[in-house]
Amino acid sequence: MSFMLLDLIFLVLFISFTSIFLYKNKTKLTKQGWMFLYHTQWGVNLIHKTGEKYKKTLKFLSYISVTLGYMLMAGMLWLFARILWIYIFNQDAVRAIKIPPIMPLIPYLPQIFKLTFLPPFYFTYWIIILAVIAITHEFFHGIFAKISNIKTKTTGFGFFPFFLPIFLAAFVELDEKIMQKKSSFKQRAVLSAGTFANLLTAVAGILILWGFFTIAFSPAGIVFDDYAYGIVNTSDINYVNGIQLNNPTYDQVMSGINESSLNDIRTQNENFSNLRGTSSDGSIIAAYYSAPAIKAGIYGPITKVNNEPISNLETFSKELGTHSPGEEITIGTLVNREEIEYKVILEENPISEGEAWLGVSFSKISNSKGVVSRIAATTTFYKEPHAYYIPNHEWQQFVYDLIWWLIIISFSVALINMLPMGIFDGGRFFYLTVLSLTKSKSKAEKAFKGITKFFLLLLLIIMAAWLFSFF
Repeated sequence: MSFMLLDLIFLVLFISFTSIFLYKNKTKLTKQGWMFLYHTQWGVNLIHKTGEKYKKTLKFLSYISVTLGYMLMAGMLWLFARILWIYIFNQDAVRAIKIPPIMPLIPYLPQIFKLTFLPPFYFTYWIIILAVIAITHEFFHGIFAKISNIKTKTTGFGFFPFFLPIFLAAFVELDEKIMQKKSSFKQRAVLSAGTFANLLTAVAGILILWGFFTIAFSPAGIVFDDYAYGIVNTSDINYVNGIQLNNPTYDQVMSGINESSLNDIRTQNENFSNLRGTSSDGSIIAAYYSAPAIKAGIYGPITKVNNEPISNLETFSKELGTHSPGEEITIGTLVNREEIEYKVILEENPISEGEAWLGVSFSKISNSKGVVSRIAATTTFYKEPHAYYIPNHEWQQFVYDLIWWLIIISFSVALINMLPMGIFDGGRFFYLTVLSLTKSKSKAEKAFKGITKFFLLLLLIIMAAWLFSFF
């Protein structure tokens, strides 16, 4: 039985259970905006005991929490500015973005929008991660409030029953009257505590993922970044698919290119098969060499060379080095768990005379520019570069992806929560900071309202830029 089928069964069972629970406890629900809150005393005693037992430690950690709050706020402001710049000035990148810029992370989102660079996101992942992040986030609010003698009145869960009652949230209800009488720093410590919990969750997740990966996965091949390519002046190209050229322009070169198949592109000394990219004015072209790998259409992680298993770059280079230019070899790859074999005739390396050449390239530095990609690269530091790993058992991939999503979402929530807008903890955190600096409640309120409206306007601009990219 597939993971997807099991996940859908779990989704139906969860909806059924939640619906029955809400119906039986409808008299205990209170409505707040679009959300129904279920208040309980679950966890209140634990919050009080933990806050009291580790009072000195938590007081020390409150300084770290507030400092990290400012660091995350600065990081989120930089990230927001970066996103805004991309949406306004890089329409090509915007067109490649398949999902709206304002979009909650819902189950199956990568599958729905065919985001192949992300692992599947099952409902099981969603509900477990939501529970871990929300409960730890709110628990830390409570224990940091306790050390300042701010009472936790109730705890509970929130439900958003639009169509199906599956969207959950957790909360702790603090005594706001007491909290507002506390010092600015103590209030900021309570507000940043949830974000601090999310960061700790992310760090713990990285350590767990590291240990789990070590025992559950084994190297089974290598992943090449691209086919080999070179840089040439457009004017040096003298032959394109049977057409002789003399000092051509970029448009003249492109007029002879067949985009649906390999091409025959030549300079005086080199042969190329396809264009990879150009400079802004078209005077310089990056082009793929007419190499064995691209001509054979090799795709996917390379797992074998002439039936010899490949586990890393070293074994790949060593095995390739035993063959000579002009020799035919078999390259084995793995795509969607299916083994594919390619018959390839090796050529001479254009740089190293006499050496066999396949024509694949391995970048030394990750060229991932996206925020999620950079976080993913950081959280998988323990992987050998370019190695392709497989789980020892199928279920281990499911667990690995769950922990990976937990890390990514925990860190993302920590960042977003410190955005200085009214709906986030970062909004009041910002208000208290301005109040502490200016000693003026009116100025702090104006700054708080102003920055909230400012970011709402920027969000509208980003959304408009995304919609405009379709026209």
